[in-house]
Parts: sequence; C-alpha cells; structure tokens
Amino acid sequence: MTGLVVCVLVLAAASAYGVLRQRRSGRVRVRGRDDGKRLDAAELGTDLGERATLVQFSSAFCAPCRATRRILGEVAGMVPGVTHVEIDAEAHLDLVRRLEILRTPTVLVLDADGRVVRRATGQPRKADVIAALGEAV
Repeated sequence: MTGLVVCVLVLAAASAYGVLRQRRSGRVRVRGRDDGKRLDAAELGTDLGERATLVQFSSAFCAPCRATRRILGEVAGMVPGVTHVEIDAEAHLDLVRRLEILRTPTVLVLDADGRVVRRATGQPRKADVIAALGEAV
C-alpha cells in the first residue's frame, strides 16, 4: 500500500511540474539577472539593429529552434529597424555561460544599445515578441 501512495505522489508532482513548465515555455519576460548584460556586434558577428535585435540561441538537434527561426525572421521582416541573429549555442559556450542560457531555443531581445531587455526560453509566440519589441525601443 505504501508503494502505491508513493507512486501516486510522484506522478502528481511530475504532472504539476510538467504543467508549470509548459505554461512558462515561450513566454517573453524580464529576468532580474539580465540587468546590465550587454552584447555588442563583435560577439554577435553582425551589426545590432537600429531599434532592436532578436538573438536566438539554437542547437543542431533542436526541433523548436526551426519554428522559432521562422517566427523571428517574420517579425524582423515586419518591424523596421529590427535584426534577427541566430547563434549556435554549442559553438559559443563562453557566451552561453555568461548569459546563463540553459536550454534551446532561448531568445534575447536587445535594445539598440545591446542591453538585454527581455528573454524567452522555448518557442515564443509572434505576438509576444512584437509586444516585447515595443518595450525595447
């Protein structure tokens, strides 16, 4: 009987964790630990956008990264002065560690000066990215 109770408790805890993680995945939000972090053109390998830059950290085996690439490319094409940059997380481990990138895809929204103003882990929604760009300007 004790084994059954433990099994039910473990399943309930795992389900609660899964629901919480699913709800938070892809949400563009402010993170206190990003305060003061900056990226420049040398680190990105390209110039910053005039208004904002969308930086996507991806990996080769990441399926949501392809959809995220498409979404961010569309947003960068729709909003003038916004640039989309994709960075291979495996090839830039020093940057991944410094920015505390824990999973792919992770999207950073940079303002015109290269400061991190928003972050999303997981595949973001197009409307959320557009809203975050409004705050980056």
